[in-house]
Amino acid sequence: MKRLCYPIVVLVMLITLSLSQVATVWAQGTASLEVAVAAICRDVVNREPVGVGNGFEASVGNLYCFTKIVGAQEPIKITHVWYFGNTERAKVSLSVRSASWRTQSSKKIQPHEVGDWHVDVVGPEGKVLRTLQFKITP
Repeated sequence: MKRLCYPIVVLVMLITLSLSQVATVWAQGTASLEVAVAAICRDVVNREPVGVGNGFEASVGNLYCFTKIVGAQEPIKITHVWYFGNTERAKVSLSVRSASWRTQSSKKIQPHEVGDWHVDVVGPEGKVLRTLQFKITP
C-alpha cells in the first residue's frame, strides 16, 4: 500500500505546483496592464494624439480617445466605452497585440450633444483602467 501511495502523493504535488504556476503567470499578465497615456483629441497623426483637450465646441465633428496600453503579456482586448452624461453612446472593442500598444476609437459628436462626456477604458476582465472626462460646449 505504501508503494502505491507515494507515487500518488508525488503526482498530486506536481499537479498542484503546475496549477499554481499557471495561476501566477495569468495573474501577472493582467495585473501589470496599465494605461500609460490617454487623451481625448481632435485627431491621431502618426500614432500620436493631436488637439488634446478636455473641452470642445459642439461643432467639433469627430473626437478620438487615444490610449497607450503597456504591460500586456499576450494579445488582449480592451474596450473604449463612450458616455454622454450617464448614457452609453458607443462601445468599441480594440486589440492590444504587444507589451506597448497604441490604439484609438472615435465618436461623431452631434451638435445637440452639449454637456458632460466621459470615456471608460476597460480592461479584458471588465475593470475600468482609466476614465477620461470632457465637456462639449455650444
